[in-house]
Amino acid sequence: MPETAPPRPIRPAATVVLLRHGAGGPQVLMGQRGSAAAFLPSKYVFPGGAVEEGDAAVALAGPLPAVCAARLAGAVPGPETLAAAAIRELFEETGLALGRPGAWPGAAPAGWQDFAARGLLPVADGMHFLFRAITPPGRPRRFDARFFLVDAAAVAGDLDDFSVASDELSHLHWIGLSEARALDLPFITEVVLAEVGGWLRDGPSVAGVPFFDNSGAEPRFRRLL
Repeated sequence: MPETAPPRPIRPAATVVLLRHGAGGPQVLMGQRGSAAAFLPSKYVFPGGAVEEGDAAVALAGPLPAVCAARLAGAVPGPETLAAAAIRELFEETGLALGRPGAWPGAAPAGWQDFAARGLLPVADGMHFLFRAITPPGRPRRFDARFFLVDAAAVAGDLDDFSVASDELSHLHWIGLSEARALDLPFITEVVLAEVGGWLRDGPSVAGVPFFDNSGAEPRFRRLL
């Protein structure tokens, strides 16, 4: 009998849904993954990625909001590490920094040197835990991703300056929620866009954070209170 391939590891990940309010209405920041990418090739996504080792060593100058931290209680890695990963990924992929001026208490950990060189400390007090999803089995890579909604007013600097962004995402641009739905999106990104629309219309859900749990053989949907 053929050998059964071991299950792919599920890596913790964090994503930022950056929101700004323009004259034409609310917009989110999106970019396109490369056609040769192992995960979601050519799809338009929000900035984000896997948690890295250095994220656990980052001290946040502004902590997560209490309700956000409470809903992430028990998360592995911890809430602060997930927030740090989201901030780092946003900076790497777009060049936009969620930070405020300040001196680092010591040497910046791996992956954070360029952020620290800006003279900024990472802040998470404007981050709101919006959504969680685990990638279904059978995909080339699997993630346990937390999505954070952030008002772009928390960004230090020019919101249209992507000059120091990495090449992981191309076609970085701000786009209205309805226009974004016409892009080539992963299913989960469509769902997250709907959550953003509901947040703008009704405010944070009192029913908790939606969670698409594909960790097992059968997908489950539940809410994190």
